[in-house]
Amino acid sequence: MAAQNGKDLLLKVDLNGSGLFETVAGLRATRISFNAETVDVTSLESQGGWRELLAGAGVKSASISGSGVFRDAVTDERARQIFFDGETPGFQIIIPDFGIVQGPFLISSIDYAGSHNGEATYEISLASAGQLSFTAL
Repeated sequence: MAAQNGKDLLLKVDLNGSGLFETVAGLRATRISFNAETVDVTSLESQGGWRELLAGAGVKSASISGSGVFRDAVTDERARQIFFDGETPGFQIIIPDFGIVQGPFLISSIDYAGSHNGEATYEISLASAGQLSFTAL
């Protein structure tokens, strides 16, 4: 399998709740992490004293982070609105030549920064807020 271009890892937001997804403007770096808590069911009867985990019982979650150049685009305005209104709209994460992860996310933080001789930048963090779906590409 060939290496994938990092710029093709995209974060898209549903602009108005109708399924109209648009790429979040200005991102230079994006990261998605999947997590599953474990439920330990080890007991004195566990074979050989090895830990046993209960399959499918832990809480699953995903987190997304990204950073980039502030563009003052429609998606920036939407992200600000989502944060201040505490909404959990649909997002899509496009993982090149792998698939699309889609579902509700809460924007847990937005940081803006800038220096007098550079561009305005931002960092954004999101946490999954419901069931996610995966569609293979």
